[in-house]
Amino acid sequence: MNDRCRTFHTLHQSGCFVSPNPWDVGSARALAGLGFKALATTSSGFASTLGRADHRVTLHDVLAHCRLLAESVDVPVSADFEGGFATEPQAIAAHVGAATGTGIAGLSIEDSTGDSSEPLFAFPLAVERIRAARQAIDQSETGVFLVARSEGFIVGRPDLRETIRRLTAYADAGADCLFAPGLRTMADIEAVVKAVAPRPVNVVVGSGWTTVDALAAAGVRRISVGGSLTRAAWSGFLRAAREIQEQGTFGGLDHSVSFDEIGRLFGPRSANT
Repeated sequence: MNDRCRTFHTLHQSGCFVSPNPWDVGSARALAGLGFKALATTSSGFASTLGRADHRVTLHDVLAHCRLLAESVDVPVSADFEGGFATEPQAIAAHVGAATGTGIAGLSIEDSTGDSSEPLFAFPLAVERIRAARQAIDQSETGVFLVARSEGFIVGRPDLRETIRRLTAYADAGADCLFAPGLRTMADIEAVVKAVAPRPVNVVVGSGWTTVDALAAAGVRRISVGGSLTRAAWSGFLRAAREIQEQGTFGGLDHSVSFDEIGRLFGPRSANT
């Protein structure tokens, strides 16, 4: 197990930490410079840098992105590896094996299909996909941290009992951490934490409905923000650009951070790249 993977495992053993989601090298270095102990990629944020919608990037694109971000900072980086870019477990294993060679410290695998009529993979297949990812990581001997995601609450199947059934099965199949995006009540979060204990749980936060302290009190080990920082950046950009286009004024630029401040976030490392 390499040092970054070891650090990432250790972060999940006690307490609660925030692992925000950069979308490119600049945002990754800025977040690391602010003191965050780990980062995670965001599929939607990365897709936006290529002018594409979420889930419209290739495996090749994502592997290159993972390598670039992992090399750009000194903290562990976990990959939003979507659905593994395959359906069958054998292909999942091959793709996860490739991802372990990029320098990432963790990766997540989803159980959503992209088909609105059958939005989740059938239970046995979903479990085998996680088991295949686990085997690929073990064979790589990297110690990459495996996160298993059950997507029911964001694909129109908000069934807590089924979500827990899937997450506990994924834990049994070898997932190091469990994640059900879309949970919004403390009762649901606490139920998931209790069901998969002692495995850690990640919760994603995309608005101001909770706090780090509240989630920590519920037993959550890690908090991510998905594409929300990307959306925040785009919000400022679009407000200022629309004002210029529609009103011919530039007030939206008045409160922008200075280039000096941005440079300080990137740190001296940027001078050599």
